[in-house]
Amino acid sequence: MTQTAEPGTPRRPSTGGSVVLSVDTMGGDRGPATVVAGVALSAEKNPDLRFILHGPEAELSKLVSRKRGLAERCEIRDAQSVVSMSDKPAQVIRSAQGTSMWSAIESVRNGEATVAVSCGNTGALMALSVIRLRKLPGVNRPAIACLWPSRNAQGFNVMLDCGADIRADAPDLLQYALMGASYAKNGLGVERPRVGLLNVGTEEHKGRAELKLAHDLISVASADGNFDYIGFVEGGDLPSDRVDVIVTDGFTGNVALKTGEGTAKLVGDFMRDAFANSIMSKFAALLALTSLKRLQKRIDPRRVNGGVFLGLNATVVKSHGSADATGVSAALKLAFQLAQSGFHDRLAARVAQAAAAAEDRTAALPGTEP
Repeated sequence: MTQTAEPGTPRRPSTGGSVVLSVDTMGGDRGPATVVAGVALSAEKNPDLRFILHGPEAELSKLVSRKRGLAERCEIRDAQSVVSMSDKPAQVIRSAQGTSMWSAIESVRNGEATVAVSCGNTGALMALSVIRLRKLPGVNRPAIACLWPSRNAQGFNVMLDCGADIRADAPDLLQYALMGASYAKNGLGVERPRVGLLNVGTEEHKGRAELKLAHDLISVASADGNFDYIGFVEGGDLPSDRVDVIVTDGFTGNVALKTGEGTAKLVGDFMRDAFANSIMSKFAALLALTSLKRLQKRIDPRRVNGGVFLGLNATVVKSHGSADATGVSAALKLAFQLAQSGFHDRLAARVAQAAAAAEDRTAALPGTEP
């Protein structure tokens, strides 16, 4: 059971706990057993976490009861229907009530939980999130931000959009820059984030018209936005220490993300094949075991699993549909960190400040009516 809460305030179970996460246990490729296993891993690592699990009550009760100590930290909400990976967002919107995804978002909308986490259909999750949680004032297109392993001190760069919308006009790219800078500052602890705009070259004359306009808009906004704009960056800069936030449209960002994940897996497979090639190579692998484990952890896509929906009136974390228990736990850890830091309130304040500054600049233009 949970205690009642004031509207807009995350509700906490009677057993205590500082953060409540709302978890859609259905919709992923591996089923609810994997999601519950990921929840159990997170619960073990973070004693302040509590969970509201959404899915078939009978099945979830059995899965939770098998994990020692987990039942006391979970509340189960019965939801018999599932949004499948093949469902189109338009179809989901018409028949979403009763699904685990809808139920998970509603718990956040009602103030019962701070962050919603789902492994389900990305398009459907974004569509339902926009409809039920609404966009922040001043945001035209929400974005999905993901973490990219990098040479920076924080270990990651932020890239957005990673697939929320395949299009992005210049004002949208400006919003992505502002939201990405806020994510890097509050989520990764970067005091003054460096923002770059992804392009086919670093020269100012290259790129589409909307990129050139976005280049000018972001450059102007950086003066009041508490970030440094370094201009155009290329694909090779994604894992570099030259930039902290990479801004792009959802089509390009999603292709880059999937390419990076596939490359990381390919490198891991090649290394395993190489060290298993002969007796001597197996012996060399044994000697380098500690270093190899460190490298494996560094390039493992599961450990940076979780895209954050930015630009909504609450925080939603999208886990990969194919995530295993380790991947689900990583997405839950990210949700926990964002909730603890008060990230959403800071993001909303930054977006509002940017919108006010844009209005002031527009009002100051010659010929503009007061």
